[in-house]
Parts: sequence; structure tokens; C-alpha cells
Amino acid sequence: MRKKSRQVLKYLLMIAVTAFLLWLSFINIEVQEGQSKWGFLAGVWKTADKPYLFASGVAAILSHLVRAERWKLLLHPVGQKANTFHGFLSVMVGYFINLVIPRGGEVSRCYNLYRLNNTPVEISLGTVVAERVIDLFFLLTLIAASFLIELDNLLYFFQSDQIRDLTGGGNGGNSSFYWMLGVGALVFVAGLYFLLRYFLKSRRMLTLRLMSKTRKALRGLKSGLLSVFRLEKRGLFIFYSVLIWILYYMMMYLVMLAFPETSVLGIFAALTIFVIGGIAMALPLPGGAGSFHILVPLGLVMLYGLPQDKAVAFTFIFHGWQTLVIIIVGAISLILSQAIKDKEHIEVDKEKNHGPGQTGEKSIAMEN
Repeated sequence: MRKKSRQVLKYLLMIAVTAFLLWLSFINIEVQEGQSKWGFLAGVWKTADKPYLFASGVAAILSHLVRAERWKLLLHPVGQKANTFHGFLSVMVGYFINLVIPRGGEVSRCYNLYRLNNTPVEISLGTVVAERVIDLFFLLTLIAASFLIELDNLLYFFQSDQIRDLTGGGNGGNSSFYWMLGVGALVFVAGLYFLLRYFLKSRRMLTLRLMSKTRKALRGLKSGLLSVFRLEKRGLFIFYSVLIWILYYMMMYLVMLAFPETSVLGIFAALTIFVIGGIAMALPLPGGAGSFHILVPLGLVMLYGLPQDKAVAFTFIFHGWQTLVIIIVGAISLILSQAIKDKEHIEVDKEKNHGPGQTGEKSIAMEN
């Protein structure tokens, strides 16, 4: 009972933190007299070049499809022949569940594949851990690259008059920016902490909290985790890994092209904002909501001088659009997964009810 209470309190705390960060970001939208903040967001949405938004959604779906194909490569060395379509459905179900239960997507993704392909959960979970370690390598590489690329911009910002304008000349004229800067620094550090903690200790966490403490389960987890060292098509696996992150990057860049204020920032700016968003998503909050809405606007304001209201509006629309894509495709994937499973049950029931009779009829026909 105590364990359940702790879990409930943990999720309530996550929801409260998410709500606070969203509120803090939302109040920093400055609007004209008589205009509502929601009206301002709607106006920014109307200015967006919609084909770029839809292209970003397509890039997101393609990245998840490639991830499913890469997952299949990881499952093959451990004797599991996963179906790409089933893998894609499971990946999308995982992202869908993550919007409600942070970090719950990994388990639900593996369980969904088990329901569709009978792939043991402990083995597929091990491969997911291996995936996350590989993704950590790519993200850390991009963090280092973007830091070097934007080092001059960062130094220029702190040496220029721009920071004085944002902070009200140091006289507390813009307290909301101080709040966002302070909270943003905490979110950034917390994001890095949870990113490293989650990836580097994921094996122990999954073993202690999510798996049964049997030797079979531990062997399955270890086998899935080490599958990356037994890959038959390593070149293809590396290609898929690079392609996934290119598509992730394109999701951000295409949305930036959709708005006049961000379309002129360039490809390197898109990389930096993408990395900042990746760190924000590392926090155990539903879909990165809240942390993403604090860090991304700060990056746009501090590094590229974007007006604060436009930066916040861009972030709300980008995150909302990508979340909508996950909700739609994830919900469809969940329905299709259940339909596939129901169809299998119907076929099994038919075999049980009609199998012996059909066998007898075939034997009589052969005798005649």
C-alpha cells in the first residue's frame, strides 16, 4: 500500500511540476492591450507555413518507422524475428503511453510487441536499454558539437547590451525573465542529470523495479542488452541510427522554417535548439511538457535574440504539434494492435471449434 501511495505521490508531483513550468512559460507571453494570450498563440499559428508543419510530422513518423526497423536488427541476434509493422505499432504505443506515464513507454512498447509477436518482454527490454545507450552517445556528441558551434554567440550575449535589455538593466525591470533564467538553469542541470542517470543506470533500474528477480528474466535482459555486439548487419544498424537522428533534427528544422522569425536562423541554430529540446525531454515529465517550454524559449532569446513572446509561442506550437502527431498515430497504433490480437483470438477459436471436424473430412476425402 505504501509503495502504491509513493507512486501516486510521484506522479502527482510530476504533474504539478509540469503545470508550474507550463504556467511560468505561458505568463511570459506579452500581448497587446485587449488581446488574450491564447489569441496571440492562435495568431502565431495562422502565420505558420502549414506544409512545413506537415513535413515535420512526416519526418517524425519516418523516424519512428526507422527505429522499428533498427529494433528488428537488435532482436534478430537473440533469436527473435520481429515484424517491422508490429515493431512500429509497439514503438508508437510506447510514445503514446509516455505522454501519460513518464518512462512507462519502454515497458508498454515491449509488452505490446509480446502481445503481437510473442517476443519475451525481458529480451526486448534489454534491446531497448541498448538502444538508449546508443542514443545517449549520439545526443552527447550533438551537445558537444552545438556547444562549440554556438560558443561565440553565448559569449557575445553575456558581453552585449542584450542581457541588460532582457533583465531591465539589472534593476529588476523584467523579473519574469529572471524567473525563467533561474528555473531554466535548474531544468537544464536536472535534464542532464536525469539523462545520464536514466541511461547509465537503466539496466539496474529495470532489473530492480520492472523485472521479476528470476535467473531467466536476468538472462533475457542481459541477452537483449548485449545483442548490439552480435549484430549481423552492423553497417545497416549504424546507418539507421544516423538516419533516426537526422530525421529528429529535421522535425525541428522544418518547424523553424514554418515561422518567419525562426526561418532565418539557419541550420546550426536548428541544431542547437534541437539539442536543448533533447535535454529538456530527458526530465521525467509527461512528453517533456514544461521543461521543453522553459529551455527552448531561453535558447531562442539568449542565443538568437528572438522576442520572448515569439519564442514562447513557437515552443508551444512546436511541442503541441509533435504531441498531436504522437497522440493520433499512437492511438491508431493501440487500436490496430488490439484488432490484430482480437483477430488472432478469433482464428484460434475457429481452429479449436472446427479443427477436428475439418481434419476428419480431409481424411475421408483422401480415402475416397
